[in-house]
Amino acid sequence: MTDSSAAPTSTEAAPGSQGLENLLSEERRFPPSPEFAVQANATADLYAWANADRPGFWADQARDLISWSTPFTQTLDWSDAPFARWFADGRLNAAYNAVDRHVEQGRGDRVALHFEGEGGDTRSLTYADLQREVSKAANAITALGVGTGDRVAIYMPLIPEAVVTMLACARIGAPHSVVFGGFSAEALSSRILDAEAKLVVTADGGFRRGKPSALKPAVDEALAKGAPSVAHVLVVRRTGQPVEWTAGRDVWWHEAVDVASSEHTPVDVEAEHPLFILYTSGTTGKPKGIFHTTGGYLTQAAYTHLNVFDLKPETDVYWCTADIGWVTGHTYVVYGPLINGATQVIYEGTPDTPHRGRWWEIVQKYGVTILYTAPTAIRTCMKWGEEIPGQFDLSSLRVLGSVGEPINPEAWMWYRRVIGGDRTPIVDTWWQTETGAIMISPLPGVTVSKPGSAQVPLPGVAADVVDDDAKPVPNGGGGYLVLTEPWPAMLRGIWGDPERYKDTYWSRFKDIYFAGDGAKKDDDGDIWLLGRVDDVMNVSGHRLSTTEIESALVSHPWVAEAAVVGATDETTGQAVVAFVILRGDATQAADADAATVQDTLRAHVAKEIGPIARPRQILVVAELPKTRSGKIMRRLLRDVAEHRKVGDATTLADSSVMDLIAEGLAKPAAVSAD
Repeated sequence: MTDSSAAPTSTEAAPGSQGLENLLSEERRFPPSPEFAVQANATADLYAWANADRPGFWADQARDLISWSTPFTQTLDWSDAPFARWFADGRLNAAYNAVDRHVEQGRGDRVALHFEGEGGDTRSLTYADLQREVSKAANAITALGVGTGDRVAIYMPLIPEAVVTMLACARIGAPHSVVFGGFSAEALSSRILDAEAKLVVTADGGFRRGKPSALKPAVDEALAKGAPSVAHVLVVRRTGQPVEWTAGRDVWWHEAVDVASSEHTPVDVEAEHPLFILYTSGTTGKPKGIFHTTGGYLTQAAYTHLNVFDLKPETDVYWCTADIGWVTGHTYVVYGPLINGATQVIYEGTPDTPHRGRWWEIVQKYGVTILYTAPTAIRTCMKWGEEIPGQFDLSSLRVLGSVGEPINPEAWMWYRRVIGGDRTPIVDTWWQTETGAIMISPLPGVTVSKPGSAQVPLPGVAADVVDDDAKPVPNGGGGYLVLTEPWPAMLRGIWGDPERYKDTYWSRFKDIYFAGDGAKKDDDGDIWLLGRVDDVMNVSGHRLSTTEIESALVSHPWVAEAAVVGATDETTGQAVVAFVILRGDATQAADADAATVQDTLRAHVAKEIGPIARPRQILVVAELPKTRSGKIMRRLLRDVAEHRKVGDATTLADSSVMDLIAEGLAKPAAVSAD
């Protein structure tokens, strides 16, 4: 049974203090159904087990979920904090765990990957197929001079060869550095140089929004800037576009991999051997090369994937919509699902090509049972209208997941009702590139879930919300989200820069990990993410989170998505400026009477939260500036709100969005203020 009748209520904002204001409370509750709970992988006793002996708990997970060529005897070495070593004397191979052992155990005929191209072309690879293709790629990459410890840069569309390449690198012990295929030549160049990659694997291009999108030219441009470590470029023919060719350096995939031997013995590596580098692109400065090692990362990837998504590998069809260019694609497309022997879907294209029902068509086609996607995508689908998913049979879905940023309660409710048929549990997950795997999430079948809350740390994870003095805030208080104990999938550093690692993550609070997110505890002690602390606004001494004001806006039936920033104000220090996208059925009303829309939404925020949070300005826009991973770039909106020249927009998925926003701001009717 569920109770979805109670609407969010507001709490009175207290004067500014060390923590963040706790503005909204959520009264709706969704306990797991008895039918789901009785079959769930996770049970409530996991928490007691982990709390009694956290290292011992993780050692048990590592032994149960991972195959070791040399069993470990050491669990955690934290003597050189903040540099952790997990299972350090054990040896293993990631690709063996993800592929070979399933074939050896008689599961070779199980489909590992259902690939759906944007244009409708399809391929399905069993675990036996995957073993053959990964072995051939490992032999071909070795023949190109890559050995254990060498780095390989991967710049590809989301096609099976991209997954094969990652696993082939892992098979020979060569750390991979995946660069999202939408990044510029400049971004690619900096990552190749920092990792000193010996090989670049790419494609002629991929398909995006119905057209071929070239990739090889960006590789050529990046290498032309100077890349002395790169000996070869391995190129998959995907689109058939003509490409420039450098003889002696460039090699076609079909000429190197397809003819290679399908026999290959995986290279055993130490548990602390680097598995991959993944660069986080900050707004300024040199990108940070976050690197993860093998044993601990694989353990937590498998454990979280199995329990958070309640995976039944024999029957489930799992789909994470992330690209492999992001950490979500590493952990919950490649390593976690394949280690657990899952059958999964990967899709090359965008959610609206060739039509806005494309995702739901795929869910129906493959009988997807578990769907993991971003709040941005959910809110975009809200904007398009529920009649679109309503055209497809989504009854196969049994678990829904959210990742990437805090999800508004109303988007959570829409996701459950429209996509999940008002029956599926939703796992709202918090984690980062740096953490490697999910850290905070409900457990389906165990947790009484709350719309918009990640809720509690997973068994084995130690997280808290603290004030400026690193003291835990009481229930009902807000502050900084921190991790107080090491965890297996944690980053082992910033590639080539250990001091930057210590300064970035461990200097704010002594011996405590902090990566910049604000959070609050509700009256039950459950955790609610409030976004980056950089996005906190100080309005008349009140420290307000953008996330809660955005949630209040999205709770209005007219609003599909909102972004809030703080703009300089002579009276209050900062004032709230909101940018909103209206749902399809509300846009006509906005065009007819924009001023009424603004006034209505400002009054709604004041009612939901309090007058202190009432936006000074509201701008109705068609789109918001988002990175290619779907995150809103509030920095650019802040430039617009303060009438400054808009800063660097090169990481946007669509840079023309800022021109449209600026044009809209110039229209007097679009802004309401008092």
